Amino acid sequence: MRQAWASLMFADEDQAAKLTRDPVAPAKRSGAAMKKVLSRTLEDGSPTHSFQTLMKELQTIVRNTCRTPKTAADAPSFEITTLPSDKQKRALELIGHIKM
Repeated sequence: MRQAWASLMFADEDQAAKLTRDPVAPAKRSGAAMKKVLSRTLEDGSPTHSFQTLMKELQTIVRNTCRTPKTAADAPSFEITTLPSDKQKRALELIGHIKM
């Protein structure tokens, strides 16, 4: 998930640099990653997330089971799911691209 969400988080998206760097030397962030860290925003101007803050934002998507008041437990019910924000949609779309 972290790799899929790299574009939404402070993570470095330059995976090719990992193959060419010295494995013993301390890792260095790319210019694009440093820009995200310093500005705390993405290219589109939305806030950059850590893994934890992105998970907290996704936790706001909920499904509520509703029933009319003062009815029996077996009365008909319906479900309402909150609509995801644009960032939540993007995060869910990125997760959908993970190959198992």
